[in-house]
Amino acid sequence: MFENYKKFNYTLAGRPLVIESGKLAGLANGSVLVRYGETAILACATASVRPRDGIDFLPLSVDFEERMYAAGKIPGGYLKREGKPSEKAILTSRVIDRPIRPLFPKDLRNDVAISLTVLSVDNDCSPEITAMIGASVALSISDIPWNGPIGGVFVGLVDGKIVINPTEAERKVSDLELTVAASEKKVVMIEAGAKEVDDDTMFEAIMKAHDEIKDLIVFINGIVDEIGKPKFEYPSCELDHEMFDKIFAFCEKDLMFALDTDDKTVRDARVAPIYDAIIEKFSEEYPELPTIMEELLYKMQKKIVRRWLLEDKKRVDGRRLDQIRPLAAEAGLFKNVHGSGLFTRGQTQVLTMATLGTLGEAQMLDGIDNETSKRYIHHYNMPGFSTGEAKPSRSPGRREIGHGALAERSLVPVLPSEEEFPYAIRLVSEVVSSNGSTSQASVCGSTLALMDAGVPIKAPVAGISCGLITEGDRWMTMIDIQGLEDFYGDMDFKVAGTHKGITSIQMDLKINGLTPEIIKEAFAVTHKGRDYIIDEVILKAIPAPRADVNECAPKMITMKIHPDKIREVIGSGGKVIQKIVADTGAKVDINDDGTIFIAAVNRASADAAKATIEAIVFEPVEGTVYTGKVTGIKEFGAFVEYAPGKEGLVHISKIAKERIEKVEDVLNLGDVVKVKYIGLDKKGRMDFSIKDAE
Repeated sequence: MFENYKKFNYTLAGRPLVIESGKLAGLANGSVLVRYGETAILACATASVRPRDGIDFLPLSVDFEERMYAAGKIPGGYLKREGKPSEKAILTSRVIDRPIRPLFPKDLRNDVAISLTVLSVDNDCSPEITAMIGASVALSISDIPWNGPIGGVFVGLVDGKIVINPTEAERKVSDLELTVAASEKKVVMIEAGAKEVDDDTMFEAIMKAHDEIKDLIVFINGIVDEIGKPKFEYPSCELDHEMFDKIFAFCEKDLMFALDTDDKTVRDARVAPIYDAIIEKFSEEYPELPTIMEELLYKMQKKIVRRWLLEDKKRVDGRRLDQIRPLAAEAGLFKNVHGSGLFTRGQTQVLTMATLGTLGEAQMLDGIDNETSKRYIHHYNMPGFSTGEAKPSRSPGRREIGHGALAERSLVPVLPSEEEFPYAIRLVSEVVSSNGSTSQASVCGSTLALMDAGVPIKAPVAGISCGLITEGDRWMTMIDIQGLEDFYGDMDFKVAGTHKGITSIQMDLKINGLTPEIIKEAFAVTHKGRDYIIDEVILKAIPAPRADVNECAPKMITMKIHPDKIREVIGSGGKVIQKIVADTGAKVDINDDGTIFIAAVNRASADAAKATIEAIVFEPVEGTVYTGKVTGIKEFGAFVEYAPGKEGLVHISKIAKERIEKVEDVLNLGDVVKVKYIGLDKKGRMDFSIKDAE
């Protein structure tokens, strides 16, 4: 039945990689089933027959589709079916989109959809890497025009050793989470989170990843040679060169003047009349002009900006190539939030707010991996007014989710542990003005907000971006790219870290890859930049984390009891713990290992709850003398409260050294006495003595 079925075998990082074609999804332009270990991904690439009208970009979509059955789980919630993509699925889609997008022809306007469905999960074999390989193979064997293939691997750093595609156990102890995608000759995508890994080690890890990918590319090319389809012809949507040259000559000087400013508002105001003048003069000669004006203006401005950089070493705002825009930082802007920081770089401005909560407020996760919660959450918002656009607010898109995750990843390595700082932490970065690299401004604003909130971070983190312009074999980098340089340049290489090392990387490319020399240069440029920001801006705004959390933040106490005592603290039907909460106003969370987290609006309430719990679980030590109060008198002895809420019996024979007839002859209710804990009597009851306590 499946006469076109083919199976290809390879070994990637010591585990079997199997590519199957000709059996599933035969109506897609290209499809493969990829098995890596026991992970299985169905990768399908589909393109529309005709280009989409009225657009000046490639309409590419990449969807990494998690299926809970792949991990043997039933989805949470009422509907019990997969809903919108999880945050992790969105981030994975972005990681796969970024390396494949630059390799499509620049003039292709056909819709292209890449669907990557997770069918089975082996936690030792990354579904993300498996999907990236699947997307590459599906595109390569299809008839869709694409200049691949690429390959991808995950890299860890375990006990100082670089490990390709580490297992789940290795990832848990790894100091590095690095994803690298590459073609045979160049690196096309880097995404990393790291525990302050130095530049040289990071570079070595990237190069080792590329070495592994080169062999993988040979394997994929073998598949293409055997079953690849000829690429289909398509109508080029490239602008008419004669028209472009004529219009560019008409407005070149005016456009150069318009771009020669560091103020985005001024630039936009200068460009507007040029737009109108072009339409007025050329619309009769070129009737299609109104529909292509945006693309035409983009390419004319791009030509000027790139020429300035390559020929004149001139930046739009007049800076040197290694010069950062004017910087400013403030902390503690608002009294009633737990922490706040404002970071400004040129016309880019990000306000970050920190909120502290109990560990019970950590985010619960429902995905195909084994991660069930996270205590540090970072959200990023970029409203229309930040770019001067009049548009309504909407729910966060993939870009907002990606930038928030990047900032989150940048700060995680310097956060204190739960034991050191028993709080859930949420940061929200509000982009109030945007002209380049808002994600890295969010990193800087986050450091300010965390320190202002009294979070004892291990070291301040700063982020900066490095741009790139290439022409043939010529290339040059520049630090702190603004919007135009990002828009018209070839690379946005974002690196965040401390003085000690890198905590995150995200690289976006518009070209077919980077050489090792460019990567090394980007590391050197960004390291120098983040050192300057930390020393000259962040630490001058707030030299160290606040000594205590904000007065509006909950006060947290962590204590540990024996797990056998948990039932005593909770009580029958939760009566005891509910009374503690009602009496003290504190919130109490108990883990199965006996760790107790107490949160309250003030320190006194938290201390009161702690004292009550200590009294409940208190166990006297044999031979120890305690001071207590007489709370009850019986014929056979007296009850003494030796600890808050804890009573013990002193038999009449152990009240005094001489024989007494009545307890009342020696003791009265309310008397404060010293008692010694003797141990358990024959019936297993606690035995106390007054006469032996002297």
